[in-house]
Amino acid sequence: MRRLLDLYLGTSLVWRILAGFLAGSAIGVILWYASIATGRPVAEGVMPYVSPFGTIFVHMLKMIVIPVIFVSLVVGAASLPVGKFGRVGAKTLGWYLLTSLLAAVLGVCLALAISPGAGGELAAWEQMAGALGEQAQEVAPAEGGLVQVLFNLFKNPFEALASGNFLPIIVFAILFGLAIRVSIEAGGKAGHDGAHGVARLERLEDLFKAGRDAMFKLVDWILEYSPVGVLALSIMNFGLYGPAIVGPYVRVTLGVVAGILGMVLVVYPVLLGLITRQNPFRVLKRAQEAMIMAFMTRSSAATLPVSIKVATEELRVREELAGFSLPLGATINMDGVCVHLPMFAVLAANMFGIGLTLPGLVILVISTVLASIGAGGVPGGSLMLLFIILGNLGLTPDQTAVIVALALGINPILDMFETMNNITGDLVCTYAVAHTEGLVD
Repeated sequence: MRRLLDLYLGTSLVWRILAGFLAGSAIGVILWYASIATGRPVAEGVMPYVSPFGTIFVHMLKMIVIPVIFVSLVVGAASLPVGKFGRVGAKTLGWYLLTSLLAAVLGVCLALAISPGAGGELAAWEQMAGALGEQAQEVAPAEGGLVQVLFNLFKNPFEALASGNFLPIIVFAILFGLAIRVSIEAGGKAGHDGAHGVARLERLEDLFKAGRDAMFKLVDWILEYSPVGVLALSIMNFGLYGPAIVGPYVRVTLGVVAGILGMVLVVYPVLLGLITRQNPFRVLKRAQEAMIMAFMTRSSAATLPVSIKVATEELRVREELAGFSLPLGATINMDGVCVHLPMFAVLAANMFGIGLTLPGLVILVISTVLASIGAGGVPGGSLMLLFIILGNLGLTPDQTAVIVALALGINPILDMFETMNNITGDLVCTYAVAHTEGLVD
């Protein structure tokens, strides 16, 4: 038994999740065909014994999503050396926001073109939602339009924390982190008295960094359970809906991969060519070591040492910029996530009959960019952000659970491409800013 446990834990988490997905899919399809062949609800009879293991995993993700996003954003904003870099810092931050916006727009356009989940039977999706919790209710799109969403960005943060209202938390965390950094830099110029205040603020910043590290460890623990959760959720999905569910999987996967290839092979080269007047593919070729590492580890944070090495040794960016831009990018620049999230949002809209208007799509883009800032740079971070995006669409908790359950099965594959996209975006930004500011040796 001990040997089997060591073998299980010694196997890559990616392979364990994929094995759970494939095994669960096979078992689910068998149950679905058994229900068809016998005319009895075989799959439904099994669900009460299987569904708790999947539902627990979804609840684990919901448990940590707000703390992870909050501490990650505070640390990321507090690490921005406003006074030290000034224009360079603002340019780096602006570049990250620009590429995230372009990625979100590209993701929405591809999602609308591919339209995953279109043509499915709403009753069957509702049945799946019911198996994950209480019977799903009618979906009510968010009221008030874009103006109301902008107003809702600035709310009592404690009220937002209690109600799980994500966007006000994101805005408050960014402003709070920036306030810490600005106060530290202002106190450093205020002499002896200011030095005591700076020390207190730096301890506060360290406290949030410690909280972030602890939350990332908790994420690791939850991901260790994820193969079991994916196995249970795959049995539920395929057992209730059968092989027809493969269609949305294929469409979402192809859409996300196409969007990421579009970012890496089209958007970034065009921006690099316009800014640096160099062959952009030569720059990307020098960054390939970090791109491959990101693809294999699925973690921007874990790839960070390699990214800094590539930036300073291969791209010849000065250390002071690389040491600032790349850690910041690993925290807030998640272009791959911005391609990924709209795909599942459109899937949810098609599955549950939500009409996506132009104002709704604008809100989706803004929400995606803001949510991606809190992805945290850890494997599977985009899963937690689905709760933000789907909540803004107006999905009930049961319907959100369905989409998250669908995402879990293919997330390891998508996560590889997303992380590679994120790291590529970090290095492209760093090199472009360094080139314009004369910080390339």
